[in-house]
Amino acid sequence: MATWAGDIEIELFPEKAPKTVAAFLSYMDSGFYEKSAFYRILSRDNQATGANAAELIQGGVYLSEVNRDYLPGIPHESTSQTGLKHQHGTLSMARQEPGTATTEFFICIGENPGFDFGGKSNPDGQGYAAFGRVVRGMDVVMKIYERPERDQEFTPPVLIKQIFRK
Repeated sequence: MATWAGDIEIELFPEKAPKTVAAFLSYMDSGFYEKSAFYRILSRDNQATGANAAELIQGGVYLSEVNRDYLPGIPHESTSQTGLKHQHGTLSMARQEPGTATTEFFICIGENPGFDFGGKSNPDGQGYAAFGRVVRGMDVVMKIYERPERDQEFTPPVLIKQIFRK
């Protein structure tokens, strides 16, 4: 993943989260992520007091002109199915309801057990679909995490030049 702040190398887990990995790779291969961005941050300082505080950077095509409305949701692969956990450097899919994830993803900063199945960070208790982890470039992730933000949005967003297979 080539970003304005540097490169991030991720490892995907197709044997544990096959549907999520296949969807992510298909979006990547189709060019969806070219000129996408890391646009959102959750930090201990920008969440309501008493909330299930989480730390992450979120990216995808949300701010771009890519039409993702026609994309089918990815079948939800919960952490109870995959055995993966939302730990420091985990790559996971953002979603509303189970099965609605498409192109938006996040990278965890620190431990985020509230994102796992049964956690309290999502009202339905199904958690989010973890499907990979950062293997090189956590310093770049932290550099992005420390950028200026307002109301959970980076100002300005951090450009993802390209996501590609190595």
